[in-house]
Amino acid sequence: MIQPERIQPLNDLPVRHGAVVLYWMQASQREAYNHALEYAIRQGNERNQPIVVAFGITDRFPEANERHYTFMIEGLREARQALQRRGIQFVAKHQSPELAAVRMARNASMVVTDRGYLRIQKAWRQKVAEKAPCLVVQVESDVVVPVEVASDREAYAASTLRPKIKTHLHRFWVPMKETPVKRDSLSLQFDSLDIMQADVVQSRLRVDRSVPPVESFHGGTGHAVRLLNQFVSQKLRYYHERRNDPSTDYGSLMSPYLHFGQISPLHIALKVRQARGKPKQAKESYLEELIVRRELSMNFVHYNPDYDSFKALPDWAKKTLKAHKKDPREYVYGPKALEHARTHDPYWNAAQKEMVATGKMHNYMRMYWGKKILEWSPTPEEAFRTALYLNNKYELDGRDPNGFTGVAWCFGKHDRAWPERPIFGKVRYMNEAGLRRKFDIEAYVRRVERLTKILGGAP
Repeated sequence: MIQPERIQPLNDLPVRHGAVVLYWMQASQREAYNHALEYAIRQGNERNQPIVVAFGITDRFPEANERHYTFMIEGLREARQALQRRGIQFVAKHQSPELAAVRMARNASMVVTDRGYLRIQKAWRQKVAEKAPCLVVQVESDVVVPVEVASDREAYAASTLRPKIKTHLHRFWVPMKETPVKRDSLSLQFDSLDIMQADVVQSRLRVDRSVPPVESFHGGTGHAVRLLNQFVSQKLRYYHERRNDPSTDYGSLMSPYLHFGQISPLHIALKVRQARGKPKQAKESYLEELIVRRELSMNFVHYNPDYDSFKALPDWAKKTLKAHKKDPREYVYGPKALEHARTHDPYWNAAQKEMVATGKMHNYMRMYWGKKILEWSPTPEEAFRTALYLNNKYELDGRDPNGFTGVAWCFGKHDRAWPERPIFGKVRYMNEAGLRRKFDIEAYVRRVERLTKILGGAP
């Protein structure tokens, strides 16, 4: 089912007499559980036209590097194969996405696209809507409840968004039916990068090579589904009890795949919701993270144009951090020392090494990691910039609404004021004593050391 609220025309041009219906794939890099693709197929079937999928690969996505591009291309290879099995041709262009879409729209009766929430993604869609010679329709495919349905304004915190999402949830977490394709597009002739030759495509890209790919994660819906099945069968039962313990491994590992749109959050939600024999509390705990917390981040970047800036913090947080800006700091580290994990704190160093080596950091440690950057930087503004820089450079799910929101949370976003203390003011504080009290944090350090020896990539 594709709910009407997911569908939004981006211009007022009519459907014209073109040769194909074009799905400009950008955020939802998958064939399965893709509302935008299914909408395009239905439009093509109505007009007895074939569907073509176009994807533009830019060299210049902000802060992306070889690690991110490798993961993305692995996923695109799988998406191409899945589309081909349904009779849909996948056309890849070495071109900025909006330019590739406009170029491919020349022969299209209409353009369908998925939705992105970042500044650059919105700008791309606006450009296509202005330049395409036909109707352009956006279909929201990467949240469970569409952003404007959940709220027409920026939410103060999860507590204010949660009841709004729950009001509408029953209408949106319903299974999708795959639509058979009436007209095959595989025989049509288009110039395209051969995405199956990953090494050749990578060699043509002029991207930052300073951060290598990781061996810990490989892109693609198939990998995502295998990890999801493993999570549901082996870890979900204990999720509510152990998800915050960095010495164990009870996360779902879905965030890199969600970031690249290689798996649908609706698919994940239905799998968890329908899991038999799992505690209700465990399911609710996971769905809170997947739906409420994740979609809070979409709400943040959609409604707040300063989402990647210190300015995005709530007034109380900015005020208290500035009031304590000149407080003496026992330790001060610059961005390079932090990047190379050269601090006095073995737990923080382990978190940084985990991120560099694997492309992902345990969620609880990412909170601790961000708080310590605030504590050890000369100013809160510099701390904010450093945290974003490191997160976006090394995390596979960096440069993402969740990443921007997670960094901002460390500085008071979506949180409340706490008792005042040096440096932090009224922003929530975390320390190593809490880690030792709650977890076997030394076991976490040992696990990271083993990982870095096996995978390499440690600073």
